Amino acid sequence: MIKKVHGDILKSTADMVAHGVAPHDHFDQGLALQLRERWPAMAKDFRHWCKTHSPKAGGAWFWGGPEHTRIVALLTQDRAPNDHGHPGAATTHNVNEALRELRKIAEDEGVKSVALPRLATGVGRLDWADVEPLIERHLGDAAFDTFVYELYEPGVAAREE
Repeated sequence: MIKKVHGDILKSTADMVAHGVAPHDHFDQGLALQLRERWPAMAKDFRHWCKTHSPKAGGAWFWGGPEHTRIVALLTQDRAPNDHGHPGAATTHNVNEALRELRKIAEDEGVKSVALPRLATGVGRLDWADVEPLIERHLGDAAFDTFVYELYEPGVAAREE
């Protein structure tokens, strides 16, 4: 089931939080920045993984942190042209492939719920009308609940029941 909610995704009670980034991302914008500030080890582990695996856009990276924290970085954007540049725009192809990976990770982890923002529509610059059907296609019939944070409200816990 997919449920659209309003609130602060960092206040989510979902078993797993997913967000969009680029390979070798610096986690310096949007939700990625908030996650890096809350869990600096996650960003450090992501950078290490990128250096050792050279991931391509369209994949996903799973991080399990303290207190059962589960974060999935969906590689929705193309890599920046250099170490100091900004990532490219997201593509629906990358989002499609990354959502396929998210479902597999969530099923493998046995989670009951996943929270994600309006994926790839902020920094990724995609139109929500193009992304929403992909979320429905990949997660609509999943055995876990999906909470899509349609509107960000800082500090507000969404009604995820």
